[in-house]
Amino acid sequence: MNDLLVKLYALPARPSSPPDGDIRRAFAAEGRLVCDWVGAQFGPGWASECEASFARLPVACFVAIRDRQLLGFACYDAAGRGLFGPTGVAETERKRGIGSALLLAALHDMAAQGYAYAVIGRPDSAEFYRKHAHAIEIGDSNPGFYRGLMKQI
Repeated sequence: MNDLLVKLYALPARPSSPPDGDIRRAFAAEGRLVCDWVGAQFGPGWASECEASFARLPVACFVAIRDRQLLGFACYDAAGRGLFGPTGVAETERKRGIGSALLLAALHDMAAQGYAYAVIGRPDSAEFYRKHAHAIEIGDSNPGFYRGLMKQI
């Protein structure tokens, strides 16, 4: 799959948080909790990238929470500057608008930080990003930034 490009100056409006939860920037003190959850849900590679997002100032990780429980996350500037991701939502919470709310919260924050564009590397669902962020394909970009990435044995 080719990488995707998002024009941050032409984003859809940021949706409000889900009625029974909240979308917000993660606190630095939540870093270990969030990264451990990401590792358990999505694997060590994503956990490593999530850790990098907590090293940024301001923290470049957004979380969805309900009753003080983590439902999902979205990072940027983790694998490289200007890259969106990783992002994920607990399987039981999918299809409720949490993923799109996290995506747009992070992308709007990238725009506020001065980025004009975001790159989404190796997307699992290009259609999701086209629908919610008007992403377009970057031709001849596979494997893109992630070429040569070590594989876990």
